[in-house]
Amino acid sequence: MHSYSHKNILDTLQFSKEDLNFLIEKTKRMNALHESGKAFGILNGKLLASLFFEASTRTRLSFEAAMERLGGRLISTVGFQFSSISKGETLYDTMKMIEAYVDIAVIRHPVEGSSRIAAGAVNIPVINAGDGAGQHPTQALLDLYTIFSEKGKIDGLNIAFIGDLKYGRTIHSLINLLRHYPVHLYLISPDELRLPEKYKKNLEGYPMTWEETADIKAFWDADVAYVTRIQEERFPDHREYEKLKDIYKVNKELVLASKKDTTILHPLPRVNELSTDVDDLPNAAYFRQAKYGVVVRMALLCLSLGVDFD
Repeated sequence: MHSYSHKNILDTLQFSKEDLNFLIEKTKRMNALHESGKAFGILNGKLLASLFFEASTRTRLSFEAAMERLGGRLISTVGFQFSSISKGETLYDTMKMIEAYVDIAVIRHPVEGSSRIAAGAVNIPVINAGDGAGQHPTQALLDLYTIFSEKGKIDGLNIAFIGDLKYGRTIHSLINLLRHYPVHLYLISPDELRLPEKYKKNLEGYPMTWEETADIKAFWDADVAYVTRIQEERFPDHREYEKLKDIYKVNKELVLASKKDTTILHPLPRVNELSTDVDDLPNAAYFRQAKYGVVVRMALLCLSLGVDFD
């Protein structure tokens, strides 16, 4: 049996391939328990702090749904204006107070590295739900599980990433996980939004291969296409965003022109980069992706708390 030892979930670089395969198997087990109605009560008596200092709908509700479906309880704060941080309290002090109230905390924060500061302040488990333009590890884990569930494997797949590869933390996080597998990536973006060099360096010495292109037609060679919006809030110069915001659009015509049964993923929210006319295609998996996210987070909450569910 693989020995899983991650109390905190802060960064995708903390996971080995053995960890990832273990998490996939544990999530399959959690999904079976959930579908049979046997997951409720596993975290009875446990309390989660849902600390979302940056706007989110999907991630916050997904974690809260996961805790509720396990029979746990939660307390939450949404936005700086509703926390003592707005009065000048440090994140360290906020976390020390939170530690006195709950068994585990999930934090989303606009400043990169904030989740590590939070985890360093307390002895309870801390899960990073997104920090600035940095990491979003649980999104990456649910994306990996979605790929496995939709394709039945990860090894040998061709995977296209389309859109904002420079600022897209979901892309940065997922690539760090996929590097452990023999997959080939098509990195589709304009030159201005290419994957930063520091993430490319993380791929050295791993079985993953990759190529960069600005041509959306590379999508046609992919088994999986991960579409992302151009992230307006991350651009230091709004004029640059206006120039690039509509550079790619994945629609039904493009998808049907592919010779492959390309699975379409998107972390959501979408703007103009993914047309609603794709929604009714059987290979449009982005709403199933959100559903997978709940059971992945159910498994992660239990594992971080050291609660077995075999």
